[in-house]
Amino acid sequence: MYTDNEILFPHYAIPALLEERGPVWQRLIDSLAGKAETSVEIIALMSVMIELNGCLPCETDSYRAMQGCTACALKSLRRFKGSDEELLAKYRAALGKFKQLDSLFA
Repeated sequence: MYTDNEILFPHYAIPALLEERGPVWQRLIDSLAGKAETSVEIIALMSVMIELNGCLPCETDSYRAMQGCTACALKSLRRFKGSDEELLAKYRAALGKFKQLDSLFA
């Protein structure tokens, strides 16, 4: 009955996002290929997608959740009215925050 869904946006859905936006977005997704799911780069993108998708209030019995995380993320990217540059700026801001946190624990 339910498709694959998680509590928050999962790293395994990232490759599916490649062709949803333009070249700027595609370069970002390509640059993340092969990175460990615990890398700050992946965590930063997951953070952006969690915000964009509205993962925090998502309920497992909601229509969105029943569609699965990947489908939800694809819809969120299609509906995003901003530019790819705005998405990249959100990613860079998140990356900066996570790099600061990472340096505290290094």
